[in-house]
Amino acid sequence: MSAGFRGRREDLRLLTGQGKYTSDWNLPGQLHGYFVRSDRAHADIAPIDVSAAKGSPGVAAVFTGADTAKAGFKSTPQIARYPGRGGATIKVPHRDGLANGRVRFVGQEVALVVASTALAAQDAAEKIEVEYRDLPVVTDAEAALAPGAEQLYAEIPGNLCFDYEYGDEAKTDEAFSRAAHVTRVALDSQRVVGNPMEPKACLAAYDAESDKYDLYVSSQGLSLMRGSASGITGIPAERIMVHAQDVGGGFGIRSDAYAEYCVAMLAAKTLGRPVKWISTRSETFLSDYHGRAAKLIGELALDGDGKFLAIRINWFVNAGAYLSTPGALINTLPPGLHAVNLYRIPVMYGRHRLALTNTTPTTAYRGAGRPNVCYLAERLAEEAAREMKIDRLELRRRNLIPKDAFPYQTPHPHSVYDSGDPHGLVDEAVKQSAWGAFESRRAESRHRGKLRGLGCAVFVEPAGAGGAPKEEAMIKFGESGNALLYVLAGPSGQGHETVYPEVVGDALGMDPERITLRASDPEGPSLVGEGTIGSRSMMAHGGALLIAAREVVRKGTELAAKELEVASTDLEFNQGRYRVKGTDLSIGIEDLAKKFGSALDSGGEIPLPRSFPSGAHVAEVEIDPETGVVQILRYTAVDDCGRIINHVLLDGQLHGGIAQGIGQAMGEHAIYDKASGQLLTGTFMDYEMPRADGMPEIRLYDRSIPSPGNPLGVKGAGEAGTTGAVPAVANAVIDALRPLGIHHLDFPYTPDRVWHAIRAAV
Repeated sequence: MSAGFRGRREDLRLLTGQGKYTSDWNLPGQLHGYFVRSDRAHADIAPIDVSAAKGSPGVAAVFTGADTAKAGFKSTPQIARYPGRGGATIKVPHRDGLANGRVRFVGQEVALVVASTALAAQDAAEKIEVEYRDLPVVTDAEAALAPGAEQLYAEIPGNLCFDYEYGDEAKTDEAFSRAAHVTRVALDSQRVVGNPMEPKACLAAYDAESDKYDLYVSSQGLSLMRGSASGITGIPAERIMVHAQDVGGGFGIRSDAYAEYCVAMLAAKTLGRPVKWISTRSETFLSDYHGRAAKLIGELALDGDGKFLAIRINWFVNAGAYLSTPGALINTLPPGLHAVNLYRIPVMYGRHRLALTNTTPTTAYRGAGRPNVCYLAERLAEEAAREMKIDRLELRRRNLIPKDAFPYQTPHPHSVYDSGDPHGLVDEAVKQSAWGAFESRRAESRHRGKLRGLGCAVFVEPAGAGGAPKEEAMIKFGESGNALLYVLAGPSGQGHETVYPEVVGDALGMDPERITLRASDPEGPSLVGEGTIGSRSMMAHGGALLIAAREVVRKGTELAAKELEVASTDLEFNQGRYRVKGTDLSIGIEDLAKKFGSALDSGGEIPLPRSFPSGAHVAEVEIDPETGVVQILRYTAVDDCGRIINHVLLDGQLHGGIAQGIGQAMGEHAIYDKASGQLLTGTFMDYEMPRADGMPEIRLYDRSIPSPGNPLGVKGAGEAGTTGAVPAVANAVIDALRPLGIHHLDFPYTPDRVWHAIRAAV
């Protein structure tokens, strides 16, 4: 379908500076906002003096927590609405739009100044006087759950907001009791900052006549943002019109309505004028929801031949001071769906405890819990092989799910892997990475005084699904015969404007250039569905569009029959034309579209699809023991992403995911001072982002099996790179360090951390 790829349709606009991001939106008469943020991690707020700020030049108003409390702001809505351990439900801490009486993390919004210009608002904000009465601080999840820890909320004892379990504890304990060997690991999946190119920003306007709001924000989909904003403000979702054209990165942290957006909406209605706010990069570090932040403990039970008998999992998750919409979900329910990874492990038990701390809330970040699952499983497999003196590939092969066992029912009652070929993935990865010749490469590195390591990781992850009952799409035709596609996708670099027209163009036999995407158009038809999350876009939105295209073809058959004066059963449709069987008499669907226009308009819907993409990735590294510098020499990825629609776009998604996985493994780390709760890594001087010169040669290979669970046969791909890279790089670095007796080292593998580990070992 992607033969003759001509580049992404979006590229001309983006590469020539014609993109339209949130800061590019402007409305007549707009005012500008500036947020005063807490410089304390935990403190009671004594009276706030805003009088000087109100009297500053150009100031229209100052809003505080009393205003958002009066407006009835609610806590961020939750997706995790299922019971936890012992039937307990999630405990959601209340959050006012602006801090009301107490602050609980550095960077929390305390006041909003609205003025004629952004500088005037900032100048006035500096005149606001806030008196804080400091309280003890807790920044670590395990410390927050310990007896005697500082309590963030009286109504949430022990700071435990959710205690979740899955699997069969009794059967798992029994399997461990008869195991010949048990391997145990404890890993730190450190807190990371999403850091999209585009900082958080919004423009809010209120129209009194229609009683509607216009909200211009970077978004991963209209329905996600509108539902979140509605849940917080109490404003009916249909009265919130969400606008976004170009989004400079999503990664999971652009699906929620942030507190700032909702406060800006309140200000816009109160003042009767649009209110615009653009954050600084420092605010991005402090107040954008963070990712990961979990301690992962796992145990693997094996028999004497290395057969996996059971897995036992224990997570301590740092949820932050408040809960994001998906944060609790991605750290509880989905991990259980693939906790056994690609292995035949008959029984499992997992317990995940989510703790509230005086830190920025955490949320779904590329991979959304999946990298944690596979990181733990693959470190367990690697260490079990070492401890039992079994070749690490051989141990995996003994336990991989065979191809003929798919669809495979996992120990989780609601998890069936749809299709796959784990042995084929490993075999291809071994071949393409030249695994068999590695020892000669290691010897060459040793000759130069370097340590060389090779690491493999297999993975499977749940992709798709969501909270809506279905996914809908619509195709509409204009007088010119061109088609408009309406879906609830939220593009942020994936190439949706290019690939969705390709899908529909292929189904209708139309030139994709005559088909235009209208993603999450607030003026478009009302649709049910989700946005761009969980690697679901092509399965869900693309699948619904394909169903809509088939309906267009069906309607066109009736119209073509009338035009050609034949029975509809006498027609066959191929490559965009209806032809009378056995004759040269035909008419094109584009001809029908020009003549009948809206008569061909069609909707399509599918149940929310789920697939299980999988892969085998191999990383090869070299370490300089004198400096601790780790160089990733090359990276080989073999993936099963189902049917491939556009290879170039797929490769781009895999490259980006791998880069973010490498970023976590090699350098990214959001660090809080335990005593004060201050973020110590709040700038690019302190927080290491992955760079092009740190990326290895990445080789991508397909071993795809179409998914039976959606009309296109595709599987999720947006997060596969990250899910594979995190454990693959970890295993490679530990393999390089093993000759020194180092079998464990937590992320990130910075030169300092690696150097100290080497010094301690020698």
